[in-house]
Amino acid sequence: MELFHEEPDIGERIARLRARRRLTQEGLAERAGLSVDIVRKLEQGVRRTARLSTLNALAAALDVETSTLVGKPATFEVRSDGEQPSVLALRQAVAPVSELLGDEPDPEEPPDLASLRASLRSTERIRREGRMAEIGTLLPQLIRDAKAVAHASTGATAAAARSVLAEAYQIAATTLAALGKEDAAFTALERARTAAAQGDDPHLETVGFSCLAWVLTKQGRLADAERVALSTAERVEPGFRSPPVELALWGVLLLRAATAAVRRERHDTVRQLLTLTGAAAAGLGADRIDYATPFGPTNVGVAKVNFLVEMADGAQALRAARTVPELRALPPTWRARFHVDRALAHADLNQDDAAVTALLTAERTAPEWMRYHSTSLRLVSELRGRERRRTSPLAELAGRLDLDA
Repeated sequence: MELFHEEPDIGERIARLRARRRLTQEGLAERAGLSVDIVRKLEQGVRRTARLSTLNALAAALDVETSTLVGKPATFEVRSDGEQPSVLALRQAVAPVSELLGDEPDPEEPPDLASLRASLRSTERIRREGRMAEIGTLLPQLIRDAKAVAHASTGATAAAARSVLAEAYQIAATTLAALGKEDAAFTALERARTAAAQGDDPHLETVGFSCLAWVLTKQGRLADAERVALSTAERVEPGFRSPPVELALWGVLLLRAATAAVRRERHDTVRQLLTLTGAAAAGLGADRIDYATPFGPTNVGVAKVNFLVEMADGAQALRAARTVPELRALPPTWRARFHVDRALAHADLNQDDAAVTALLTAERTAPEWMRYHSTSLRLVSELRGRERRRTSPLAELAGRLDLDA
């Protein structure tokens, strides 16, 4: 029987950190700009959670990351049976039973719009960095906070809060799809579309279709994914005077379509789409990140390497990889995936040592992301099966990824 040690809850963590800093509950509340009643109820376990803005304020007052307060439960461990806590928390936030039974009164006031937007930006950054444990604990609270602000507000504030809610649902959808929970991802996208329609950001509908194309690809519905991406791209195709964000979103849609097309072995279509995305990226001149997704010359170069790997042209993929400009312009998870593609190309050419070196670079770039990236796990397992040595850098990597059993 496997034994588990119960982790301290939020209240216990707050109390321990407060004691280390020799603060009273009143002192912590004052430093965080909160009522002492909130601090007291959290520490006593009367409240098990709090607004994300409240947690952010407490974390700042205690000089720690917000994730330190919420802890890192056994998240997203998709190898075991049943739902793990953070996957379940995301499901509950996307489709809460309370909406059917009636919400209980919340003793906390909703956060202000500025705090809500700051929480969204922080969550997007954490997702791009591949810090999966923190996403699993912070994103459900962001969804609840955005809903609370939307329900408590009217006019422009309510519309802005619903736009934040739509983005939070989209992050939930892509996170759940990456973990093989496409059913929950679809629910999140439906919620995102409803929120976006009531929001104040006209680009969120386009972002939603881009997310849908990605989810469909993950599910293996490649023709549907390509159709969604291309039809949306045709509808929103930017003009000469369009702002850069519209050009970037259009380019991302074309890359989504190309990702589906290459897996359908529609290589001529992929080359045509790469030509269009290359022109769009050149028009931007530099990489930018909109709605947590990068687009520009570097991302197009990285995508080209990925497509060449999918086409089983490892030699050409490696040549293209050496020409990718300004890799540092991309978020860690995009850079890590690029190094995994390099590893795949080397492995296809039976250059196993070079493949291992590329995998180790990917791990250094986004270590937690590697634990949940199925392609990385499969490649490490394959290389380990071909290796005769009992101890090696690859064996150590397999151990860190829990693949040595």
